[in-house]
Amino acid sequence: QVQLVESGGGLVQAGGSLRLSCAASGRTSSSYYMGWFRQAPGKEREFVSAISGSGRITYVVTSVKGRFTISRDNAKNTVYLQMNSLKPEDTAVYYCAARYYSGTDYYPSPRAYGYWGQGTQVTVSS
Repeated sequence: QVQLVESGGGLVQAGGSLRLSCAASGRTSSSYYMGWFRQAPGKEREFVSAISGSGRITYVVTSVKGRFTISRDNAKNTVYLQMNSLKPEDTAVYYCAARYYSGTDYYPSPRAYGYWGQGTQVTVSS
């Protein structure tokens, strides 16, 4: 079992930055492929970014490319999402997710992940 806890959300003005953290506990290792998703009110949960277990391969959705960066520190069992140049349309609950997988394929579907955090609210004001 893996437990995930997100932190770092909050209220920020457009153009500002936030760094989300996802602390993992339990049977954690570099064999877990990690992802960030977000869900705005009335919308489906959407893929934001993912990172392989080693941290060498990352994926990011086009709408945040150049603004968001995913990274991980396996020694600390933590995954990060650095969000810069935030826009009002980035407002959502952000979720961290884990998939027991040591490869580097692209997994944008929420159904591919077996473990989820409780989410952290990000609100960007205009």
